[in-house]
Amino acid sequence: MKYVDEYRDANAAEFFRNAIHEIVTRPWTLMEVCGGQTHAIVKFGIDELLPKEVELVHGPGCPVCVTPLELIDKAIEIASRPNVIFCSFGDMLRVPGSEKDLLVVKANGGDVRIVYSPLDAVKIARENPDKEVVFFAVGFETTAPANAMAVHQARELGVHNFSILVSHVLVPPAIEAVMSSPQCRVQGFLAAGHVCTVMGYTEYEPLAKKYNVPIVVTGFEPLDILHGIYMCVKQLEEGRTDVENQYARAVRKEGNLPAQELVSRVFRVVPRKWRGVGEIPESGLGLTKEYEEFDAELRFGVADYTADEPAECISGLVLQGI
Repeated sequence: MKYVDEYRDANAAEFFRNAIHEIVTRPWTLMEVCGGQTHAIVKFGIDELLPKEVELVHGPGCPVCVTPLELIDKAIEIASRPNVIFCSFGDMLRVPGSEKDLLVVKANGGDVRIVYSPLDAVKIARENPDKEVVFFAVGFETTAPANAMAVHQARELGVHNFSILVSHVLVPPAIEAVMSSPQCRVQGFLAAGHVCTVMGYTEYEPLAKKYNVPIVVTGFEPLDILHGIYMCVKQLEEGRTDVENQYARAVRKEGNLPAQELVSRVFRVVPRKWRGVGEIPESGLGLTKEYEEFDAELRFGVADYTADEPAECISGLVLQGI
């Protein structure tokens, strides 16, 4: 399959492995920001190919992991109500709230449905005008354009029984939170390629300069990750702290401008809580005034609900590489 098979070539992987071994002269700690990259690293044993001097720590780049307890509780509260069809991507159904998860709500008779696009939820709302249809809008900048399009389309079509429960988070503030911690030991980042496909990577340049860390926009196949590690280690060994783009086949510096325009029209930047980390300023998205009629928190009266994370939860320490 084009752009997959050639990025899983064993001989090319061996080339990058050897190249990394050749340039390393001292220990370095890198953080891959994206959970998709973490998955590939473990699946293909990339961490076992690296020299002992290169340590990978897994960052806060999984929306399932960082969605706070109170938002899961809000989702469960809404999904448990009669006359509601609650739509979500499948990965959110097992995430525990304070007492249960969305699968339990479904097992108890709640109309909880897995969809593959927020536009599917808009279609369900049109087909069920007597029901309230809610989509759980979770994710980083990657999924924001599709969620923005769903809200925009619902308004254009006059689908007033559709709303979204917004749990969007942003990557650059998360990197800043990691780097500003006195316990931080990260010396370089592999940035999430799909986020940069949408947003570009100009936002990372001030961070690289402020914290003197190299940031390499990296894809998700084994060769992408090995190449990104090589580029990051090379910068560290040479004393450079630049933003570089390994994922050039998909990412442009300016990103996808029409997608950004749609996101900025439908969403605004807000503070956001991260599970196990707490609130990070300007690290999330919420609906603008123009589109707030589609805000499920307001529609169902759960905006003011809060929940404390259990004291035994160490996800924040894990996600910061501590």
